[in-house]
Amino acid sequence: MKSDWKKYIGPGPLVAAAFIGPGTVTVCTLAGVRFGYELLWALGLSIIATIVLQEMAARIGLVTQKGLAAVISQTLKKGLLRYFSLFLILIAIVLGNAAYEAGNITGGAMGADLLINLPVLTLGQLEINLLNLSIGLIALVLLMSGSYSKITGFLTVLVIMMSLAFLASTIYVKPSLFSIFEGFIPSIDATNILTIVALIGTTVVPYNLFLHSSLVAKRWNKMEDLKYVRVDTIVAVVLGGLVSMAIIITAASGDAMEVNNAADLAIGLEPIMGVAAKYFIAFGLFAAGITSAITAPLAGSLVVVDCFGWSNDIRKMPMRISLVCILGLGLLFSSLGIKPVQLITFAQLANGILLPLLSAYILWLVNKKSVMQLNVNSLLLNIIGVAIWLITLALGLMSIGKVLGWL
Repeated sequence: MKSDWKKYIGPGPLVAAAFIGPGTVTVCTLAGVRFGYELLWALGLSIIATIVLQEMAARIGLVTQKGLAAVISQTLKKGLLRYFSLFLILIAIVLGNAAYEAGNITGGAMGADLLINLPVLTLGQLEINLLNLSIGLIALVLLMSGSYSKITGFLTVLVIMMSLAFLASTIYVKPSLFSIFEGFIPSIDATNILTIVALIGTTVVPYNLFLHSSLVAKRWNKMEDLKYVRVDTIVAVVLGGLVSMAIIITAASGDAMEVNNAADLAIGLEPIMGVAAKYFIAFGLFAAGITSAITAPLAGSLVVVDCFGWSNDIRKMPMRISLVCILGLGLLFSSLGIKPVQLITFAQLANGILLPLLSAYILWLVNKKSVMQLNVNSLLLNIIGVAIWLITLALGLMSIGKVLGWL
């Protein structure tokens, strides 16, 4: 019985850890402060889209026993499309993950800064925050341990504790259930479109699709295991989505008018939660930063080695060099003096714009019989998948129009 229970536990906690990062905390908080419960529907849509796309990516990993980037590389054997696709994936995922990593590190430091004050050193144009360095070092040590099981175990515990902190804060504020239900009525206009895209980008994390497929291939190796893959995926995504909703509800109930740092989040909740607000926000942001600071370089490194056909063993040199480079770039970006909230929000918006492209690759692969054999998508899954792709494409185009001043 114990053995059967363990079969259902896979990379789901890492998937949850990846999308419940400082980006999720920040974007959901901004959504709650600016729009109240109005955008809960966008998170509901994001959860459905995440389950569908992560299941497809995981199924590709299970059938092929390879990561998504490796499958794309081997399927596009030659020609301009192959090199363009791999170049686009590498640039988008590696640089995107470095920017995302900067947001993870600065977000975690924002939380820790509420409890610990460490000096910021100035070196030319760089502002070196010792809290940032500490979070980067913790992530590096765990990644260099060379054990996926240790990483998964650590993140599982931290994600559970972090989730309890955010869910407890929601119980504290005693929200109106009627108002929450009203938040699931869709509404889109020029004022909220960027926030909607950012909410989708922080939940349906593009690099998670690559991370999930690679880790599923390491965890399971038979098609009979598909039921375990699906349960692991659905449970992780739904719980992560509930935490994201809890953050929106909590932020909507507070008194914060503007959010630039963790102190603003805590101050906005103090009338309701008292001094406990400071500790909930501090731990939640710090835990979110640490968990995502581990998964972002891991996912980016898996993409790099898969694209070039190198070993994805975390103990081998190609993976280690990639991990150090992405972590290093993240620390560099976090030292450029950009406001953490701006950096995090930009990374989520970029994710939302990138998503339609990557989901198109997944839909193509999961319907290719030479790759999936008898495990191609059903008609229903294709209809849902295409609908998700069209929605994310439309929202991505609308966000570009908003940024360029066309809307």
